[in-house]
Formats: sequence, C-alpha cells, structure tokens
Amino acid sequence: MIRVVVADDIRILRQGLAAILGRTGELEVAGLAADGREAWELCRDQKPDVVLMDMRMPEYDGSWGIRRIKEDFPEIKILVLTTFDDTETVQAAVESGADGYVLKEMEDDRLIQSVKAVYAGVRVFGDRVFEEMRRQMAQAKKRPEKIEGITEREREVMRCVARGMDNKEIAAELFLAEGTVRNHISRLLEKLKLKDRTQLAVFTVKNQLD
Repeated sequence: MIRVVVADDIRILRQGLAAILGRTGELEVAGLAADGREAWELCRDQKPDVVLMDMRMPEYDGSWGIRRIKEDFPEIKILVLTTFDDTETVQAAVESGADGYVLKEMEDDRLIQSVKAVYAGVRVFGDRVFEEMRRQMAQAKKRPEKIEGITEREREVMRCVARGMDNKEIAAELFLAEGTVRNHISRLLEKLKLKDRTQLAVFTVKNQLD
C-alpha cells in the first residue's frame, strides 16, 4: 500500500483527489493539507511515501513545502500536481527537489500511474511540462555558462547522465566501477551546487556538454 499526502489549498479539489486515489485499493490517503507547511507537518507525523503537491498556495507554497520535506524526509517522493506549466513554476519545483511534475488536466488513471511511478523512483513529467523544459534548455544553449574545474572524465560521466543512463550503464560505458561512478556524480553535484541527477542532466544539456 502506497501512502499519499495530498496538498492543495482548495478543499473540494483535495477531497476529490483523495477520492480518486483511494478508489484503487493500492493507494491510501494518509492526510490532506491546505499548504506546504501542513504537508510538512503531515510528513512528520504520518511518514507517507508520496506527497501530491500543488505549487501555488497562500503563505507556505509548494516550493516551501518541497524544500522542507526534502531536507527533513529525503526518502519521501514529491509529485507536483498543478495547473501551471510556465517556466518559472516548473523551474521552482525542479530546483526545490520535486520528483515529478504533472498537470491537473491529466486523466485519473494517468495520475494514479504517475504516483506509482514516482514511488518506484521514476522521474515523471507531463508532456507539456517536458516540452517546456526542452524549450528552456534549447534557449539556454545559446548562452552557455563558463565551466571551470571539471575534468574530462567528469564530462564523460555528465554526458552519460544526460543520456539517461544509470550508474551500472555508465560504469560499463566508461569501464569504471559503479562505486567510482557514484563518487564522480557526488563530486559533480557538490562542485556545481546541484541537488540531483535531473539537475545535472539539465546542466549538461544547457552548457552544450552532451
């Protein structure tokens, strides 16, 4: 059973989402939150597996909630569910540490599958959101940042991450041990002040290293 917290400032929407998730028999709604702080409190008290998080909420918004939850409970997955697919909102969610980003217009069955996928460790982005990310990266390519202190081997690892390869695949590609690959990625995240592999992949494409 996958335990889910639903965070949305509109009461009827969070109740409706709870009804959709609860009817499957595979998902259990562990609590309903009206903002990011309430979501964080529910994570502290209920220890859910996944948080379904809206982005724009009064006072304690989705970005606040995602950051606090990921800082205190990094094992909890966060799937953003919102009506907004603009650059600013998508970037805020990704930079805060969201594990996925989908839009409220999606069908009920796809939403349920997205929750299951995020719980299983798969990054989930809706079609329009993914296209917006691609557009951002294409624009950013025109203004690549200057990168210093990155070795050629680290660049090779970055290219592999951008291609969606996991550590085992990268190790085979570059004839390295998996532990060495993990170490390279950890050092890259620290050097570049990034949070996860998704941000590393975006950084790689943005700076024309792919």
